[in-house]
Amino acid sequence: MLLRLDAVGRSLGARTLFRDVALAVYAGDRIGIVGPNGAGKTTLLRIAAGEEPPDGGRVARGRDVRVGMLRQEIDPRLSRSVRQEVSSVLGHLDVLEREIAQLEAEMARCGREGSEVSEDLAHRYDRARSGFEFGGGFARAARVERMLDGLGFAEPARARPLSSFSGGWLMRVELAKLLLSEPDVLLLDEPTNHLDLPSIAWFEETLQEYRGAALIVSHNRTFLRRHATRVAELENARFTVFEGGYDRFVSQKEALRVQLAAEARSQGRRIAETERFIERFRYKASKARQVQSRVKSLAKLERVELAPEDRRSMRLRIPAPARAGDVVLRLEGVHKRYGETVVYRGIDFLLRRGDRVALAGPNGAGKSTLLRIAAGALAFDAGSRTLGHNATVGFYAQHQLETLDASRSVLAELESVASVDDVPRLRGHLGAFLFSGDDVQKKVSVLSGGEKARLALAKMLLRPANFLVLDEPTNHLDVSACEVLEEALSDYSGTLLFISHDRAFINTLATRVVEVRDGVLRDHAGNYDDFARSAAATAAPGASIQSGAPRPLAPAPKQERIAAREQGKQRSKRQERTRKRLAAVEAEIAHHETALEQLTWRLGDPEVHRDGDAVRGLEAERGEIRGRVEALYREWERLAAELESAQEA
Repeated sequence: MLLRLDAVGRSLGARTLFRDVALAVYAGDRIGIVGPNGAGKTTLLRIAAGEEPPDGGRVARGRDVRVGMLRQEIDPRLSRSVRQEVSSVLGHLDVLEREIAQLEAEMARCGREGSEVSEDLAHRYDRARSGFEFGGGFARAARVERMLDGLGFAEPARARPLSSFSGGWLMRVELAKLLLSEPDVLLLDEPTNHLDLPSIAWFEETLQEYRGAALIVSHNRTFLRRHATRVAELENARFTVFEGGYDRFVSQKEALRVQLAAEARSQGRRIAETERFIERFRYKASKARQVQSRVKSLAKLERVELAPEDRRSMRLRIPAPARAGDVVLRLEGVHKRYGETVVYRGIDFLLRRGDRVALAGPNGAGKSTLLRIAAGALAFDAGSRTLGHNATVGFYAQHQLETLDASRSVLAELESVASVDDVPRLRGHLGAFLFSGDDVQKKVSVLSGGEKARLALAKMLLRPANFLVLDEPTNHLDVSACEVLEEALSDYSGTLLFISHDRAFINTLATRVVEVRDGVLRDHAGNYDDFARSAAATAAPGASIQSGAPRPLAPAPKQERIAAREQGKQRSKRQERTRKRLAAVEAEIAHHETALEQLTWRLGDPEVHRDGDAVRGLEAERGEIRGRVEALYREWERLAAELESAQEA
């Protein structure tokens, strides 16, 4: 065992973030930590790293176990280059190298003087040399370069000072340092948030080869599905560990919710009966002892607590926007450069009504530039941008979080963009974005990054345009919020152009993927998985796509776009139906197995065996239930195989 959390708890003022957290971490573990924004996931990681003390409980590490956490706060004023900063984590190898050089000089001096090398000198040299070789000293420069290449740092960028990079790129520097240091336990807080899709693919390969354990806070469902061996949920101050992968967690959680709901209903009926008895006989002396007994039993009763309404059951319905013309956006011969850096030389781009286009490609290729030009938020050097008839643009970008008025409440901030007709539905609209009850009176100034992102999206989608341009809309959102947004946009009747690193989000929504690379746009029909298969089939492993002359981007024919969109919707609906049935089957299995346990206990009661007919009846009932359980298990295996096959396809 590498790390253990025993009864760990933490509070902020009167609010309990979590209590009695128990977790044992072993080599090879990949533990995904999920939960709503503000539940305390980052705080829990900091406690596990030893950066913060718990209010209760303890954190224990194995002997010589090293724990490394991805830092979120980075000094942007540092003047060192990217390469120097990343190499600094291997500074101990530089120390060993200098020690080896000094020891070699001493041994050479002994040789010149004709004296023997002492045993102590030879031992120190062997120890330093062994540590240098075992630590990868001879390959350290190559390791640094491979790490920077995998995280998307071009060769010229590696020599630039850290102060010239944005926060997202600085996070990549910290990730490179953490991975190079090779701790026994990795603590990662949203590691894919600032990575583009190629870098995520590289990071996943690196994580697969990593031999230690990893605790990962992430909302990236595809990432969790591929890597999590256990899922720990932090919600309503409770920490629950589910064995198995992410899909298993989803089905187990649903089965648990169904079971708890049934227990709560049953307990509620018993409590109501007891309360009626107490109320009826409270003032009868002959029943005083029984009444007091029931009052005491109610006081001692441990109530079955249900979580608040399942967030994923909340649905956001985006009002249907006005219908646009057939062509929504046309870019012709667009040129764009930043100083000496040329991004586009005469690109053409066309969007038709109903298109759902995801932009893909490495960071720095110009995806955000194209997105902002399409939204009308960025001027270009030459060419033309034409919006179609009746087309209206709604643009969501990360900087919009900064435009929220910190002095307003959540409700007041939404009211600032609402019309009189919108007022009756404002609270319901906020509820769809997971602001319920007193949450709507929170000040914007106290909201977390995820809550601000939800509020900014709520403002944009209150009265949506018929052409939505979205830049990383799922960044900072937890899984529940991602699913709410995903469902809403699936039913949205307008046109979408977006960038996202969430592959599940792209797969659900996109009917086209446009690859942006070397100033050239390349169109691919289908979702991200279709694009990835196409790219793998047409490019040799590791080969780079060469830049060529700009060419018009021909969109897929309308019939193909509609067919691809419908196929994607039908595929998603089939998988969702299978998941729901799988969860229902698991709930039925749990219910019947509980009934079997109860029957077994009854059959073990000597009093029951005095009545032969009762015993035979119970045996028959148990046999019938066993038959149902066996049939349900067969159905579960069929559904699980069907779902796995659909996901692989």
